[in-house]
Amino acid sequence: MEEALIVEPQPPELSQSGKDAATAIVVNGAPAISRPGIWTPSSWTTKPIKQDVVYEDKGGLEKALAKLERLPPIVTPTEIVKLRKSLKEVALGKAFLLQGGDCAELFDYCEENAIDSKIKLLLQMSLVLIWGANKPVIRIARMAGQYAKPRSSPTEVIDGVTMPSFRGDILNGYDLSERTPDPARLVSAYFHSASTLNYIRGQLSSGIADLHSPLDWNLGHVQSQDLFSKYQKIVDSIAESLRFMKTVGADPAGQGLETVDLFTSHEGLLLEYEQSLTRRMRRPSHRLANSVPTAEDDGRAWYNTSAHFLWIGDRTRQIDGAHVEYFRGLENPIGIKVGPTMKGEELVQLLDIVNPNKEIGKVTLITRYGSSKVESLLGGHIQAVKNSGHVVVWQCDPMHGNTLTTPTGIKTRHFASILSEVSSALKIHASHSSFLGGVHLELTGDAVTECVGGSEGLTEGDLGRRYTTFCDPRLNEKQALELAFLVAGFYRGEEVK
Repeated sequence: MEEALIVEPQPPELSQSGKDAATAIVVNGAPAISRPGIWTPSSWTTKPIKQDVVYEDKGGLEKALAKLERLPPIVTPTEIVKLRKSLKEVALGKAFLLQGGDCAELFDYCEENAIDSKIKLLLQMSLVLIWGANKPVIRIARMAGQYAKPRSSPTEVIDGVTMPSFRGDILNGYDLSERTPDPARLVSAYFHSASTLNYIRGQLSSGIADLHSPLDWNLGHVQSQDLFSKYQKIVDSIAESLRFMKTVGADPAGQGLETVDLFTSHEGLLLEYEQSLTRRMRRPSHRLANSVPTAEDDGRAWYNTSAHFLWIGDRTRQIDGAHVEYFRGLENPIGIKVGPTMKGEELVQLLDIVNPNKEIGKVTLITRYGSSKVESLLGGHIQAVKNSGHVVVWQCDPMHGNTLTTPTGIKTRHFASILSEVSSALKIHASHSSFLGGVHLELTGDAVTECVGGSEGLTEGDLGRRYTTFCDPRLNEKQALELAFLVAGFYRGEEVK
């Protein structure tokens, strides 16, 4: 018998795909050489790209990408497959998806109080939704990586000077002296993401989500006595249910009541970063039942290890574009933002590209029309997807289509418009024998004053009190929880107003 060949380990080098990514950015979109039709983590460099970045420091970019390729994954295939299975349940109407977090996450948010407040808020909202819908709730945070934001223009004029727009901490700083894209921020984004997720995992395993412990619901902000009584009854009902489970010894191992799953997500905008964290890894032994093996299947798949879930934005969803090309090769569950300009046939074509095997729940369609347009657009999209044979997760993003600017130049959103779009989505799905699978919200666990309305009665005059966002306005913790109460009421047969 031949002696086994022993291969000595070699020091890691920047892969050719990493060099291709760096080259594509350096020459501002000049395509790298790739075989037509064959997907690789770098095949996106052969496609036209929107929201691209031009780095002046070409050597720094290649160095940053080389560093990223040598760093370990932030998330694991086992976690990704677990989320895929959960989202299949959502697509089949057996669970509900709650996704929320900051519009543009800052590196400064990587600290315990900011992280804890969002974990607790998502937990409270999910309990309310479980009570209302009588379904498990899957929680995905816009955390640990949501550091890039698309912008309508790469530049802006400030005090008569044209300069690069702030595009998120992964690219440049908000301070005017830090507007030049800095490739070192790519590596910094990795470490802030890893630190945030490490703390989340530690807190969950240490009992921050332990339902045996009392939760602070703090309904003192509700000005209407009728609303206060309504919300208090819901809280009392949830608390009573938890006490009953504890008393009768339900879930004796404590696993269901002492911790929860919380997955991470961000928009997959900066493709050179995403590519550097895309790894071919062995599939977990409990692979998806509806995965279709190919002749080349070696038990491995391409996973984006920067987050459990990534989505394509409304500005980067071009059929022949770089972002769609990159996303079509991932094993991760993915989302696609669906805005007012999306045509039904285009939506089906997108689904065919990124999910050719029509795997159930692989794709989440995140609709973001605006409260004035949802009635005229959602039904057609639902019918087009139904006719195509794709089974997706339908998720409502009631934030992005409802942004407005006050006469004083402050961006805000009205709680009534946000609620109206969710309410319309719920009713339209029901009328088309479909169902809304979840909501996608920009929120914070802090007491900010960025969106007006809600039971607090915030007005445009209140916006200056604590307006801290560096991008789009977010629901504060009271407004977010109130929205959960109202959606839960819909499932309990109450009119959403």
